Amino acid sequence: MKQRVVVYLFTLWVVVTLNFLLPRLLPGDPLAALLDPQSADYVYNPDVRAELEAYYGLDRPLRQQYADYFFGAFEGDLGQSIRLNQPVTDLLGEHLPWTLRLTVIALALASMIGVWSGAEAAWKRRSIWDKTLVTVSVITSNAPVFFTGMLLLIVFGVELGWLPLAGGRTPFVEYATPWDKVRDYGEHLALPVITLTLALLGSKFLLVRNSMIGVLGEDYMLVARAKGLTTGRLKRRHALRNAILPFVHHLAAHTSFALTGALFIETLYNYPGMGKLIFDSVVARDYPVIQGVFLVVSVLVLSANLLADWLTLRLDPRVREA
Repeated sequence: MKQRVVVYLFTLWVVVTLNFLLPRLLPGDPLAALLDPQSADYVYNPDVRAELEAYYGLDRPLRQQYADYFFGAFEGDLGQSIRLNQPVTDLLGEHLPWTLRLTVIALALASMIGVWSGAEAAWKRRSIWDKTLVTVSVITSNAPVFFTGMLLLIVFGVELGWLPLAGGRTPFVEYATPWDKVRDYGEHLALPVITLTLALLGSKFLLVRNSMIGVLGEDYMLVARAKGLTTGRLKRRHALRNAILPFVHHLAAHTSFALTGALFIETLYNYPGMGKLIFDSVVARDYPVIQGVFLVVSVLVLSANLLADWLTLRLDPRVREA
């Protein structure tokens, strides 16, 4: 396990370095609008631009900028947003909880539904139930999230009017009770969660189904049947318990897809998470915000994979022995 931690720390250093270099390879720079005569922010005085570059550290050599960013990141200082003139940590503290709420709920729903439906489909393989679930899962897993989101938005937001079209809450509203606040937040969260859950569900269902079909053919399942165990115990205590191990690794790997998918979905629904923040920051070439968002996402993904490795060691004695 110590070797795995060292590998993840090295991977984190590579990610931090790429996170610093890639935004600077984009065309333009954060202050490009100040020199564009067609821009409303055009500044005629070159001294003002020089002062702004010095203020944000863009006039320093690239090596010094990297050192400031690298050591600042480990101290919790991610710099100042050039576009919004706010500390990046404050922006992340404002937007990250919205993204985590969306991602965690969607991952939990997709995991529970995927495990249950995958196990049932494998147990009743080749039935109408199994064939229907496989077809639906293939369609939902391959449909682009923006297409699914637009379809849900048109049906439930526009045509039926059941759910809000955008945002994370109703603007300027004062809640009479805590339940009113929960209901309002839940209504705004419903469409983004459904969209992300459908995007994640198909692959989870197929993985559990295929893994469990392989387990059902093992010799120990024949022995368990010969003992006269009940159907529920055969299905959950023997088959599903052994088929769930590949799902643990898949869940960690799918965390990155869930987070990136959430960024697209947040932009579609104008949800106040990190999706809209990173979209506006990329357009404005706001280096500190771009670096901060992708650093947080990278740390979350690496932590999820490290947790999956630890769970695998705990759940599978064969891995510990190896």
